Amino acid sequence: MKLPNNFYKPLAIGAPEPVRELPVRPERMIHFFPPHIEKIRARVPDMAKQVDILLGNLEDAIPAEAKEAARAGFIEVASATDFGDTALWTRVNALNSPWFLDDMTEIIAAVGHKLDVVMIPKVEGPWDIHFVDQYLALLEARHEVTKPILIHAILETAQGVKNVADIAAASPRMHGFSLGPADLAASRGMKTTRVGGGHPFYGVLADPVEGTEDRAFSQQDLWHYTVARMVDACVSSGLRAFYGPFGDIKDEAACEAQFRNAFLLGCTGAWSLAPAQIDIAKRVFSPDVKEVLFAKKILEAMPDGTGVAMIDGKMQDDATWKQAKVIVDLARLVAQKDPDLAAQYEF
Repeated sequence: MKLPNNFYKPLAIGAPEPVRELPVRPERMIHFFPPHIEKIRARVPDMAKQVDILLGNLEDAIPAEAKEAARAGFIEVASATDFGDTALWTRVNALNSPWFLDDMTEIIAAVGHKLDVVMIPKVEGPWDIHFVDQYLALLEARHEVTKPILIHAILETAQGVKNVADIAAASPRMHGFSLGPADLAASRGMKTTRVGGGHPFYGVLADPVEGTEDRAFSQQDLWHYTVARMVDACVSSGLRAFYGPFGDIKDEAACEAQFRNAFLLGCTGAWSLAPAQIDIAKRVFSPDVKEVLFAKKILEAMPDGTGVAMIDGKMQDDATWKQAKVIVDLARLVAQKDPDLAAQYEF
């Protein structure tokens, strides 16, 4: 563990200074694409205009025989594309895989200057982050990368969830976490084959009522505990939390409900695996227009955040001012990417 006075020092001679605050930008969705498929690579310039974060996936869902093609495809499209204000990420293969070292060395050598974040799967403890942190610093120094590449960890093992707070504080490179529900379910021995979302058998049964056998059953959220714990760890360390994949692409209503639960619990965004999920993420993780307009009234009535104000018959104080500021700050970020919403928010 680094001493506090060394926390923000580069880990290699010639590596860039670590960031002290994360970049401020909209991050409603992390949109995944498989770089080994040529026709999808051809769509990347258009995709980049539609999303907040574009991620070239090298890990799960990429066949073993296509790993090298995916890596080469990502380098090709990253080199050739102007991403504008859209962040460029990649998810590399797991630390214990035969592909991780080549993923890191080849990508950072070729396009490290364009890469914003490396997503690391199956992070189990701060030791994983320390290793990636040091390795990134060495690669940045060797290839004269001037902007530090950040780390985003996926929570997909029981040990990773147990250690989430320590992982969050492991490095100034930490960007945040995503929930990895499929691998996490397997790690925990959960009895579900679904990728995210609920399960029809996980719920609570209403108390019996005398004279009737009917008892209401309410399906519950399998991921509520994990998402809340992830959000607490992120907020405590100034990081960002994301809901991960929702595997049932056709069930858009259930996807939206799951994304909305994550949004209300404090998540910044979610993964999108198909075009329809981009629109769902925009809808869910963009603040509601009425809430934004009301929040703006609170900030205008209490410019310094102190005192009490009555707005539309409702009392507002310093606590509600803080809530309003969260909403308005998020709306300003979203407005930068979405002119239509900017107009509705009256910015």
